[in-house]
Amino acid sequence: MGHHHHHDHSKDMASERLGWAFLLNFCFTIIEFIGGVLTNSTAILADAVHDLGDSLSLGMAWILNKLGRKRANNKFTYGYRRLSLAGAFINAVVLIIGSTWVLLEAIPRLWDPQMPMADGMIGLAILGVAVNGYAAFKLSKGKTLNERVINWHLMEDVLGWVAVLIVGIVLLFVDWPILDPLLSIAFTVFILFNVIRNLHETARLFFQAAPDSDTVAAVTTTLKQLPNVVDVHHLHFWSLDGEHHVLTAHLVLDEDIESEQRRTLKEAIDKALLPYQLSHTTIELELPGEVCRDENSHHDHHHNH
Repeated sequence: MGHHHHHDHSKDMASERLGWAFLLNFCFTIIEFIGGVLTNSTAILADAVHDLGDSLSLGMAWILNKLGRKRANNKFTYGYRRLSLAGAFINAVVLIIGSTWVLLEAIPRLWDPQMPMADGMIGLAILGVAVNGYAAFKLSKGKTLNERVINWHLMEDVLGWVAVLIVGIVLLFVDWPILDPLLSIAFTVFILFNVIRNLHETARLFFQAAPDSDTVAAVTTTLKQLPNVVDVHHLHFWSLDGEHHVLTAHLVLDEDIESEQRRTLKEAIDKALLPYQLSHTTIELELPGEVCRDENSHHDHHHNH
């Protein structure tokens, strides 16, 4: 496949950028956990959990970037795209466990606030803004969806650290230790909210739900308007990883068409499906009087409408 070679350079760059960002973030996450314990700050622990989650998604993105370049083979005929769903799932589990741990640490402190070491918090927060800011800056050159998504996460991290920085500065001047658990709880609730939203999305893709039902309706209508097509059934539309979609459908024709018409129809199908940017499409043409080969799979009664 000669037409792929011009992508490789950008892919390698992406891989290198993701690899760097991952290493940077992962080492920093370890420093944060230690720092959170030493400064006695649950806000820093909450941020550490968030950063751990982001390090994992960076790590997964990096591995997938490498694997994604491996072409589909006999064992994985769609390539390795769906692995990203597994990555998202593992990530969610880690974040849920981490968040629960932070809440268990932070909630009792609402009644019995302990003063964190404000100067230590400020130091770590400045480091946090610097590290995540740098990683975000590195990835902002990236064009791949993976890089864009992660860049957004890193920006969130920067904001999280800015919040810790502000609390640290406030604690230097006033004795309000309750700010620390309050910030960590707010932060953790935010993390959990996002995790649950992503889990829902991941589960939908995992169970091969259509990426969105409007598209299914639109594709069906578009295909039915093609010349010679009287009906569309056995339409299946699902996504490998939320980005690369797969479509299969049977088109019922009104007459036995000649090869010239068939060519025209195929070109019309290509044109009709172009806006949907599908990665894999399989279209079966059924001639009048032909029995649909999937007919005996009775689960599919909706084709009669």
